[in-house]
Amino acid sequence: MGSTSQSSPNGRFVRAGAGSGSCRAFIPNPLPPVVEWDSEMVSMVSASDRAIGRLSSIGLMLPNPHLLVAPFKRREAVQSSRIEGTQASVDDLYLFEASQAMESPFSDVREVHNYVRALDFGLERSTTLPLSGRLMRELHEILMERVRGQERRRGQFRRIQNWIGPRDCAIEDATYIPPPPAELNETIDRLEEYLNAPSELPPLVRLALVHYQFEAIHPFEDGNGRIGRLLIVLSLCMDKILPEPLLYISDALEKRRDEYYAHLLSVSNESRWREWILYFLRAATEAAQDGAIRAQKLIDLQTRYRIQFAGDRATTTIPLVELLFATPALTVSETAKLLEVTSTTAQRAINRLVEASVLQEVTGQERNRVYVAKEIIKAISSRMIS
Repeated sequence: MGSTSQSSPNGRFVRAGAGSGSCRAFIPNPLPPVVEWDSEMVSMVSASDRAIGRLSSIGLMLPNPHLLVAPFKRREAVQSSRIEGTQASVDDLYLFEASQAMESPFSDVREVHNYVRALDFGLERSTTLPLSGRLMRELHEILMERVRGQERRRGQFRRIQNWIGPRDCAIEDATYIPPPPAELNETIDRLEEYLNAPSELPPLVRLALVHYQFEAIHPFEDGNGRIGRLLIVLSLCMDKILPEPLLYISDALEKRRDEYYAHLLSVSNESRWREWILYFLRAATEAAQDGAIRAQKLIDLQTRYRIQFAGDRATTTIPLVELLFATPALTVSETAKLLEVTSTTAQRAINRLVEASVLQEVTGQERNRVYVAKEIIKAISSRMIS
């Protein structure tokens, strides 16, 4: 690694690796950059604030926020992982969780399941630990457990040079080369300082800056995209932008994946902050609008089920219906445990909902059957509906 560097509008390039020096790693400037405001920027900030305000008001009205938080987290896990190329669906995730299936340790569904685990951990941990390098490492350790890439310093920042480009490309053909290992600790320290410093910027604009910076640093050997998007959710909650973790942006990003990567790269190469911030604000607005509509659909479905089973004499029917919105795929033993009833009583309650076409058995097995609430999963997993 040589010390020769070349300036860019948003940072500096340094020589990466051995050889001729044709490979240049990028070290971004510390945040914040100078952001030039115009009427379009102000308009987009206002639109995103309105959309998030509507979603926030729905969250505040919910007697049981878990009704939406649990399914929204799983949808985010699927979409964030899909950006990285996994093929697991929301249905796959719920079936995996319900059956505790002994999937291959390198399966796509386990990667998605780990994302949910990391998000749950981060939401709890962030009540006592600020956004920091330490929290990033703890999230990474969970995210990469028993999945592809787990051998690449799970839970630790990288000590080698990594790069971004076509699959299996050499560093000479990379699209982007992040900071060398020797510069990594300083760049993370500066990001951590910014994360925990007061800011006069609108929260979502600040989040756009932070997300770019994390992805530009690329501190892990693998899993950087998913950790970066996890930090968006945690920041929204820690900054009290939403009362519950209801805004998830990965679906909007996944819809325009190539544009997402192009905007990130354009900040490094050309300091095109304005375009990146506008893109991020549009994605956040779209995600908030979709979340509000999807939340209302789930609430309406819950109301319909309550009315449908209001006269049911079995005392477990309504509690099971409520349970389905947080756990729309379950087994008899899990139902018995969650409702604190016997297995026989749980089976009767499940049978009642099967007869009413609310639940459907999906394994075809005699034992360890899994029952799925198809309407609920459809409301959670359908493409963006805003």
